[in-house]
Amino acid sequence: MTTTTLMWGQPLAEDLRAGVREDLATLRDQGIRPTLGTVLMSDDNADEAFMDRKHELCEAAGIPTKRVDIRPDEPAEVLYRTVERLGADDDVTSLFVQVPLPDHVNASAIRDRVPPVKDIDCFAPENLGRLVVGDSWVTPATPAAVLRLLEAYCIETVGKDVVVVGRNTAICKPLANLFLARGPGGDATVTVCHTATTDLAAKTRRADILVTAAGVPHLVDESMVSAGVSVVDISVNRIRADTEKGYELVGDVDFESVKEKASAITPVPGGVGPLTLVLILRNIVDVTARQAGIKVALDRN
Repeated sequence: MTTTTLMWGQPLAEDLRAGVREDLATLRDQGIRPTLGTVLMSDDNADEAFMDRKHELCEAAGIPTKRVDIRPDEPAEVLYRTVERLGADDDVTSLFVQVPLPDHVNASAIRDRVPPVKDIDCFAPENLGRLVVGDSWVTPATPAAVLRLLEAYCIETVGKDVVVVGRNTAICKPLANLFLARGPGGDATVTVCHTATTDLAAKTRRADILVTAAGVPHLVDESMVSAGVSVVDISVNRIRADTEKGYELVGDVDFESVKEKASAITPVPGGVGPLTLVLILRNIVDVTARQAGIKVALDRN
């Protein structure tokens, strides 16, 4: 019986964190202080927890932050002015806006207000466009985490059929383009599935590498994958459970059944998440270094 490899992100995150610390020290020696500005317009517990974790990591790394939380029922103009203010703040070297945004907010209007030089998640249209054409200044943290996991566990993408379940702009669209790009982590044949996809199972069964970011608990079960598939489950969904907390965290993939057929699979939590958080720190350092004309941090990518 073939043993399934569990792709844990934490060991890789620890190695990356060491590099971030070194580069932070280099910047500080030259009088440069990376500072993160964040904006949250949500009362979703998962969004709040993820934002809290970003700030905890920054605090642990000695990176100052400026956090602005806005009630989701506030006028969109409040969010526009907040992003503009942080974008113009000379003390803020990097900027992150939590998505998804409330329905009454024009997401494009927010993207246009994020200065590309401070953008750490490929949120600004210019940065997303550069990624699509293969000339990226910054790689979004979660897509970057997926590629680093696959590389670390020696899962080849060249010539493979990759199926991405989800089409959000924050993760899935950049990731699909990275898989398509020439070079390491790319050269794959990519299928992107979404809510209008007919016969999702037929698509996912063709995958050599399956990546899910749909936000639907247990969307994919063992009947929807082929033997030997490598599975990266990005989503962390909260469902009710008879536990002390009253809930448990699960992915889009039915882990227990799918791991019996997969050659490699990420646990949820513990797979993509730890790497994503450290790569956010990596991007804070890199965009700050670029603004200062320093290449040390960038050379580690």
